[in-house]
Amino acid sequence: MKDKEKLLLIDGNSVMFRAFYALHNVLEKFVNHEGLHTNAVYAFKNMLENILKEVQPTHVLVAFDAGKKTFRTEKFDDYKGGRNKTPTELSEQFPAVKEFLDAYGIKYYELSNYEADDIIGTLAKQAENNGFEVTVVTGDRDLTQLVTDNITVDVTLKGVSEIEHYTPSHVEEKFGLTPSQIVDMKALVGDSSDNYPGVTKIGEKTAIKLLTQFGSVEGIYENLDEMKKSKMKENLINEKEIAFLCKDLAQIRQNAPLEISLADTLWEKENISELADYYRKMDFKKFLAELLSKNGDEIQSPDLKTKIEVTELTEDLLAQLDLNTDCVYFNLEMDGDNYHTAPFIGFSVEINSKLYASDNLELLKNSQLIRLLEDSSVKVNVFDGKRQYVGLNRLGISLTNIDFDLLLVSYLLDNSENSNDLGLLAQEHGYFDVTADEEVYGKGAKRQIPTGEELFEHLGRKVRAISMLKNQLFAKLKENEQLDLYVKIERPLSLVLAQMEIQGIKVDANRLEQMQSEFKERLSEIQQEIFNEAGEDFNLNSPKQLGVILFEKLKLPVIKKTKTGYSTAVSVLEQLRGMAPIIDNILEYRQLSKLQSTYIEGLLKVISGDQKVHTRYTQTLTATGRLSSVEPNLQNIPVRIEEGRKIRQAFIPSHKDWEIFSSDYSQIELRVLAHISDDQNMQESFNEGHDIHASTAMRIFNLNDQSEVTPNMRRQAKAVNFGIVYGISDYGLSQSIGITRKQAKQFIETYLDTFSGVKAYMHDIVKFAEEHGYVETISHRRRYLADIKSRNFNQRSFAQRTAMNSPIQGSAADIIKIAMIKMQKVLKENNLQAKMLLQVHDELIFEAPKEEIPVLEKLIPSVMDSAVSLNVPLKVESKHGITWFDTK
Repeated sequence: MKDKEKLLLIDGNSVMFRAFYALHNVLEKFVNHEGLHTNAVYAFKNMLENILKEVQPTHVLVAFDAGKKTFRTEKFDDYKGGRNKTPTELSEQFPAVKEFLDAYGIKYYELSNYEADDIIGTLAKQAENNGFEVTVVTGDRDLTQLVTDNITVDVTLKGVSEIEHYTPSHVEEKFGLTPSQIVDMKALVGDSSDNYPGVTKIGEKTAIKLLTQFGSVEGIYENLDEMKKSKMKENLINEKEIAFLCKDLAQIRQNAPLEISLADTLWEKENISELADYYRKMDFKKFLAELLSKNGDEIQSPDLKTKIEVTELTEDLLAQLDLNTDCVYFNLEMDGDNYHTAPFIGFSVEINSKLYASDNLELLKNSQLIRLLEDSSVKVNVFDGKRQYVGLNRLGISLTNIDFDLLLVSYLLDNSENSNDLGLLAQEHGYFDVTADEEVYGKGAKRQIPTGEELFEHLGRKVRAISMLKNQLFAKLKENEQLDLYVKIERPLSLVLAQMEIQGIKVDANRLEQMQSEFKERLSEIQQEIFNEAGEDFNLNSPKQLGVILFEKLKLPVIKKTKTGYSTAVSVLEQLRGMAPIIDNILEYRQLSKLQSTYIEGLLKVISGDQKVHTRYTQTLTATGRLSSVEPNLQNIPVRIEEGRKIRQAFIPSHKDWEIFSSDYSQIELRVLAHISDDQNMQESFNEGHDIHASTAMRIFNLNDQSEVTPNMRRQAKAVNFGIVYGISDYGLSQSIGITRKQAKQFIETYLDTFSGVKAYMHDIVKFAEEHGYVETISHRRRYLADIKSRNFNQRSFAQRTAMNSPIQGSAADIIKIAMIKMQKVLKENNLQAKMLLQVHDELIFEAPKEEIPVLEKLIPSVMDSAVSLNVPLKVESKHGITWFDTK
């Protein structure tokens, strides 16, 4: 017996609208190399494949609206008249989704003077008459009127990922009506989306009651005389013509004059080659990789995985190899993110265009390959040089001359593409001959390392990807004027960071354990105080129980509710301060609990056998170029509260009679702003050594002498000084310094009038971003801003603020990176024992013998001050002590 044929009908306009807003928050990430937004197509593709998998149709059609003018607008001029204009970012994607459907082998259709709904209604009816099962996918509940035993309407709920299935029984359960009565309900209630009115004062509840009693609009009017006198009856009488007009507008046509037949909707198969070309055009590299891995043999393409020959290295073979080369491609494979401790898997190398691999690390440690890696005249090309440097250091090998670091170069070209997986990142650049680690090793506990030829081939493909992408990506760096940024800053910095990570910083575990005990005792005291104030014991870590105590028992005002009860978030508790002693105690308890679990217990877990912690610096994470610290994160130890600062007491020198030395850039971002804005007033303040915040207060409050500046004036000036760097709004400033929004607006306007160079910079940098699509730092570090021309106000405003602050934050990051490179070099040249240990935002942390401290007090500031030449001086403040805590 032949399987029943199945027709899938998709409401193209409706689903594209849902798809667009499903990925609206990350719109800036979905732009192809031609500048076309692609988020709606991306989400539509995912939805389509999920539906195809679930429905398994034999026939498919996507229906689109042909235009705004239809037979309905002829009947009712203002039909759909209240709708906002379709965002340009969405409308530009309709041709692209049709191109996708062509490649996928799916028919799409639009009909002049009719809507997509009418195409769907007509084909659904034809299909049902021919014995088909029909599934309609839409974001519009209007189509539920089409539901029968053979026609299911699937309505997308959350974006395009959640679907509600409408069958006759579900329609009855949800509305208490039959599907055909949906039209009558719309006639009475109207539709704000389609902009037709319905009958005055009749809502959905009343409409359902009337239709349950009388069956249809026609039935209601046939029985009007039976109704009691009421305002509703009066409205029904007066608006009979409107009611029937609305029913006509709501009625989906099932007899539209289509020029296609059911036979035209037969779906056979996607065209793999066309689909691959389409994914390349749209920069859907993940989809392309998936397609190639499943259908590679069907595609005649240069991106098809080629057969490669990877030779297993043995001692005998190594003895015969010609190692006379000035360039190698190398990868040391480790299992895990933490390359300081991760087990070694193997290594691969490309020498003179030939690939070799081995899982015998002893072979690497005891061979002539070491000479290649340690020879300063041999260019070594890698993925993630810092990881390679640290891993090889564990094997007693010193990596000397990294030339091409694929991870760093890729990050500089586009800092939104910062995957640490070589396979994924290579695919982002259009090279598909290497597989992502996740696919080879598996995820989490399921990870299983392949052996033999399978492993060697994977490792060989990795170094081949590095060699194939080198020239292409270096050319892009040159085109972007970013070669110096890579060669003079990021690449040498990666080795400085590697050396700092290897060095580590000593931690006094006994001091941490003592603090742990003190915190535990204090937490117990606070908990008891909270229970006494509450009048009962309860689970302090349960927001639900805490909410009951605060808002039901103690009757504190409810600030915010959640789906599960009362919100007890910190922002809510802050607003309740002063209303009851319990609030301050809860806030203190939470603060200490976080310090205890995240920092004290967290640090104790990661102290190595050498009594040090070895944080890892992530160089390719942030869009601004700032470094990030992980496992442990030493940049986020709280310093604004005393208990947080005290955690730094546990960080100590690694030798007796040594000290910790700290040097911190003072107001570096404001100094960068003074330089790049060329504001004369701001530059004058810095060049003459004035207190910038007091100087700013004098100017904006029109004072003659700094002695007239009150502490509050300085505080307000400081807030706007730093706020301007981050594109602060009048609302943000008002919240920050406790003034009205109107006052804050006036404050900002006065500031910008005073610092006209800053005002001009803010205008000019946004204009530059609009023209070029990016902004850049003093070292040509780029930040791409896809939303700078967005029609959405919030997205455009955020992009504009980002355009203003990224060159400032990024340039500050460039400066401290340059300082670190120079500092490491100077310490070595001066034969000092001092070691650079940490970078925390604008601060560098060292350890040194006490006798070297006087030298460092002069040397470090002089190096940091001269890292770059600005129109204002850089200023460094230094302190030292027996612990990190004592340097503040």
